[in-house]
Amino acid sequence: METFRKIAVPIAAILAFLAFWEFIVWVNDWPNFKMASPSDLPPAFWKFRWLFLEMGWQTLWRTVLGLGLAVIFGTLIGMAMGFSRIARDGLYPLLVGFNAIPKATLVPVISLLFIGMHDFNTVLMAFMISFFPIAVSVGIGLSTLEPEYRDILRSLGASRMTIFWKIALPKTLPEFFGALKVSVTLAFIGTNLVEIVSPHGRGLGALFKSGETNGDYPLMFAVLIALAALGILLYYAVLVLERIFAGWAERAPT
Repeated sequence: METFRKIAVPIAAILAFLAFWEFIVWVNDWPNFKMASPSDLPPAFWKFRWLFLEMGWQTLWRTVLGLGLAVIFGTLIGMAMGFSRIARDGLYPLLVGFNAIPKATLVPVISLLFIGMHDFNTVLMAFMISFFPIAVSVGIGLSTLEPEYRDILRSLGASRMTIFWKIALPKTLPEFFGALKVSVTLAFIGTNLVEIVSPHGRGLGALFKSGETNGDYPLMFAVLIALAALGILLYYAVLVLERIFAGWAERAPT
């Protein structure tokens, strides 16, 4: 019953949202060049089905690669800030300042620096926009580690690495996976920024731009739904990993 509920409730919520969307378009009698309805999308998906498969794969692998790099470097930066007050005081202002810069303004800069390297530019933007939450969550998780645990383990002869693997890492996992869920959606934003702006872009962002150029609004909305579906797919992949590695931190609702 619990498994059925976990599957049925999200599906029911999505269907309710699509029904409300269809109702709003119908009530206002909007043409599809103003607001496409869900019933306009299946023909667009079918007409461009091979493009959706090809472009969707392009977007997905770049996003996953950028997110993977964000996990690696964000964790390393977070560890540095968590274990060293000097690193924390020095890096936090830089990270906050960088994160405050609108990433759309960085797309032309990156494109000029790495001309013709579209895949690299796209992965780099996905990384740049998604590593901040991971670095901050890991840093906070490690810096708030109770000193009593460290003192006890050190008195027993435990090394820094032992303390990290036995105490610090498990304590940080809930915060890490919470940040990773946020970074998943941010990575898609970074990927699509480059795909839309780049004149030789590929991926769903480029397909969206093609629909805008040709006035194919059902195609544009179909791309948005495809992006949402990929985001949900990656989110649940992170959720599965969280259940495996940090399921002990989940509390049953009261």
